[in-house]
Amino acid sequence: MKKIAIFPGSFDPITNGHIDIVERALPLFDEIIIAIGVNTQKKYLFSLEDRISWIKTVFKDEPKVKVEHYNGLTINYCKKINANYILRGIRSAADFEYEKTIAHLNHTMEPNIETILILSKAELSSVSSTIVREIIIGHGDVSKFIPDAIVESVVKSIQ
Repeated sequence: MKKIAIFPGSFDPITNGHIDIVERALPLFDEIIIAIGVNTQKKYLFSLEDRISWIKTVFKDEPKVKVEHYNGLTINYCKKINANYILRGIRSAADFEYEKTIAHLNHTMEPNIETILILSKAELSSVSSTIVREIIIGHGDVSKFIPDAIVESVVKSIQ
């Protein structure tokens, strides 16, 4: 059986923290699908098309990484595409408590899908898409927080 993990999120934008989690998880899985969840209640800074393009750019040389988007519950998306794992990054104790609760609920709904939590590296534990968006909006230097391959495109997209 192929080991397929989804790494769900909004990736608005993708950060070096996200990339680190995916790169460290690659040896564990046959395929990782970076799954952009679309929430109609949420306002995004960047278009879905831009976010997909940036992720594809970052992982263009990694055949085990795919990019897709979905609506609805993550657990239902997993069942739809036959993913066995949900991959999540943990930056703090607050992240852990939140992810633990979601993992328990998901396991109750679908016991055959496991959640894998990977701790962020210490130097990336303060990097979040929310903070990166604020830096971008404030015209700060985001080059230390997002991949070099997309810095120019991300900055241009809000000008």
